[in-house]
Amino acid sequence: MPSAADDIVALYRRHARAWSQARGSRLMERAWLDRFCALLPAQASVLDIGCGPGEPMARYLIERGFDVMGVDSSPEMIAMFADHFPQQEAMVTDMRSLSLGRVFNGIIAWDSFFHLSAADQRMMFPVFRQHAATGAVLMFTSGPSEGEAIGALEGEPLYHASLDADEYRRLLEVQGFETVAHVVEDPTCGGHTVWLAQLR
Repeated sequence: MPSAADDIVALYRRHARAWSQARGSRLMERAWLDRFCALLPAQASVLDIGCGPGEPMARYLIERGFDVMGVDSSPEMIAMFADHFPQQEAMVTDMRSLSLGRVFNGIIAWDSFFHLSAADQRMMFPVFRQHAATGAVLMFTSGPSEGEAIGALEGEPLYHASLDADEYRRLLEVQGFETVAHVVEDPTCGGHTVWLAQLR
């Protein structure tokens, strides 16, 4: 049997529709998305890593006039994304091997990056940088402190991991990103721990 960490992709494939229905269209992330958008140029390109079906976050960005490319390891999620937004690009790919050969004004890894192991998270920061245009904005969610946690998705174990805040800051700095905002367990956003950074 795979570990909970190794089963993430298969888990989201098995329960893509159920996850999408449970997620719904309520946008508790609006304030953070507005902060992200405020740092972007008009008609910016945004890479949504672990985009899921694109509802409601990608939809909000698209309605703000941004071009959003969605990438996700689940073909079922990407199929829903493509159905919702046929004018946007979408690709099935594992974020850990992401290499698109192009850059974006904004990068989001919301409720996706934190499903990676600590070692894989460390390896993602050069991937973020590889896809970041000059002045690019990066926003992602993490855990509140270093460690692992197991949640549940449709009754199955759902893996999460986090580094500590100082290490995230160092990893960002090494790649040239400056932390703009960091809130631990933001009570206005469902308890999410959020990082907002910009390439210097």
